[in-house]
Amino acid sequence: MNLLAELDQLNLEPAAKAQVAAMLQTLVEQAAQDAQTIANQQQLLQTKDASLQAKEVKIAALTHELAYYKRIRFSTKSEALAPLQRDVFEETWNTDISAIEAEVEQLQDDSPCATVARPKRLRAGRQLLPAHLPRVEHRHEPESCTCGHCGRDLVKIGEDVTEQLDVEPAKFFVHRHIRPQYACRRCETVTAAPIPPAVIDGGMAAVGLLSWVMISKFLDHLPLYRLEQIAARDGVTLSRSTLADWVGRLGVALEPLADRLAWHLLQRDCLHADETPVPQLDPGNGKTKKAYLWAYRSNDLQPGPKILVFDYQAGRSGRHAQQFLQDWQGHLVVDDYAGYKALFAAARAHPEDQRLLEPCIELACWAHARRKFFDLFQASQSPIAHEALNRIAVLYAIEAEGSDLTPDGRQALRVEKTLPTLAAFHDWLQQTRLRTAPGSATAKAIDYSLKRWAALTRYAETGDLPIDNNPIENSIRPIALGKKNWLFVGSERAGQRAAIIQTLLGTAKLNGFDPAVWLKETLEKLPTWPNSRIDELLPLRFAD
Repeated sequence: MNLLAELDQLNLEPAAKAQVAAMLQTLVEQAAQDAQTIANQQQLLQTKDASLQAKEVKIAALTHELAYYKRIRFSTKSEALAPLQRDVFEETWNTDISAIEAEVEQLQDDSPCATVARPKRLRAGRQLLPAHLPRVEHRHEPESCTCGHCGRDLVKIGEDVTEQLDVEPAKFFVHRHIRPQYACRRCETVTAAPIPPAVIDGGMAAVGLLSWVMISKFLDHLPLYRLEQIAARDGVTLSRSTLADWVGRLGVALEPLADRLAWHLLQRDCLHADETPVPQLDPGNGKTKKAYLWAYRSNDLQPGPKILVFDYQAGRSGRHAQQFLQDWQGHLVVDDYAGYKALFAAARAHPEDQRLLEPCIELACWAHARRKFFDLFQASQSPIAHEALNRIAVLYAIEAEGSDLTPDGRQALRVEKTLPTLAAFHDWLQQTRLRTAPGSATAKAIDYSLKRWAALTRYAETGDLPIDNNPIENSIRPIALGKKNWLFVGSERAGQRAAIIQTLLGTAKLNGFDPAVWLKETLEKLPTWPNSRIDELLPLRFAD
């Protein structure tokens, strides 16, 4: 319908007709604008609906992914992965879970109408920050101390205190040692304070810097070129050759302490032993060869401070263990590596004078025996393996029950509970083996325990012998992590130096010392410390 055409048919004054025509034109234009606005709003709503639907789909996908990561993270069994692999993967899983939760929260904050429920985050209570750390207080007062409503003075009724943990990266600074010189005109002599001896004479490095270099290299596993880069960011030039010179000299200076720790370790009558391969550079062939870092550890169930000693050797031959132990006698906890077997012979010759020595007594590791059944169960869900794992779990439950007992109390507990459990387990293994096909995976797992049964069960006759070799394996684990950083050892001498430092730092950690603090204090004392009191420098904590 054309309103303007119909308007021409009406008998109106020209002025009135023009006025009405203008009004009609305005109404027509307004109607067109309203129609366009409605169309734009409909299109905007459609776009928002599509965006909202896409966000809901993504939230649902992220929620599903989060559930998957939590399932694989929290359902991981203790031996599903090697210890180092498990540490790396758990770190990755935790990082991914936090990232996914942050993405979901961000999407839900942008979509208040989303229909997907926000997953609840399982949070533990905030841990109290260590009391020994220094506190830097920041007081935040209100902008005004008068009431914003009535204008009266405010009265303090309490404080709200929150704490945040902070850190300062390594800061380099310079010690200036000023020694005034005084002269006697009559005697024509000059007097000045003597320069105190230092662990590296004439060196520019203070003990704090030397300690930082050693801790970074051997405890944090940072190669020297990375320390060079860290110093360069502060405008400090520390060439790798200088750093290497410090490390070499400190290794020599600290060697007597490591030797003394080894002497103390060999006074114990029960030790853990294990070894781990280490790549060593072989310049003549342009590649690396396999060397070994042998580790020996004291028994935590016996009195005395904990001691860890590393011994770097070019190979895995059992003679290296014989050379380290010399004429030592006692119980040695080991895995089934054949290199230790010569130590457990009826009698063995002394490596120097060929006199006959009493044999070491083998203690086998229940963790290794358990691993055979665990691998079998993982591969085939074997009911036999499952039953064996349950029986071994009972042995460990008894150990957990007696963890706080004295050796006499633990021995009584083992006699009461462990020995009958072992006897029943042995009978079950023998009966099961008769029904198992020779050469099968099940037979091999059973045979591993039966062939070592005497060594596996010796611990139960006492109250101070360990059930497994896990303590030494836990002590070696940081070395495996370090190999991912420094890739190889440059020479046999470098490996021996690393063994010295790892011995000292590892023992310090076992005894609850801060390795950095202990090393700094030791480097300060070492130049003037009498050799007769060397035991006082060792990182050992004796019970009161």
